[in-house]
Amino acid sequence: MNLGEFLFLLSGLKWTVALSAIAFVFGCAGGLAIALMRTSGIVPLERATAGYIALFQGTPLLMQLFVVYYGLALLGLHLNAWVAVSLGFTLHASAYLGEIWRGAIQAVPRGQTEASSALSLKYVSRMKDVVLPQALRISLPATIGFLVQLIKGTSLASIVGFTELARAGNMVSNQIFKPLLVFGVVGILYFLMCWPLSLYGAHLERRLAAAER
Repeated sequence: MNLGEFLFLLSGLKWTVALSAIAFVFGCAGGLAIALMRTSGIVPLERATAGYIALFQGTPLLMQLFVVYYGLALLGLHLNAWVAVSLGFTLHASAYLGEIWRGAIQAVPRGQTEASSALSLKYVSRMKDVVLPQALRISLPATIGFLVQLIKGTSLASIVGFTELARAGNMVSNQIFKPLLVFGVVGILYFLMCWPLSLYGAHLERRLAAAER
């Protein structure tokens, strides 16, 4: 593998990082909205968001990307590969993060909510100042774990022709006919992205467990 081919892999790595960041940031925003609706006590909202989560957790990510790219085109909405995979991964992330944070919100001791209600705090203040800071702390290990899965899942974006790290590796492999070498490098690049995050998530989980003793 020469320098130009390695730089092409790094270009794919750049798009993997960009796609992961976009999906995670917008997925966080959507996930927070879903978590709040899931715990709102409003039955129609809870049922609608439960169905949304079940849909995305119960179907393969590959199929979701396929539907967003090709299905919307059938309805007359033609998206380029970059927009399609960003939308697909964002919807996927919002469903999973919404369920993670729903569990974290419900894990906050009920007495905290009752005490804030007794102090006449309104819903927004109660969630912003009392519940969500504690829920965020509880959910951090699982959130980081999902981010690791999201980064690895970006390899499926090649289904619509998006050139991220895995697709770049496949293209280089087809040129130089050294798949073991190329995908070994690709694997190392994925490892260098995901391993520090996994270590950080495990560290946070240990700290949280120690604080609860």
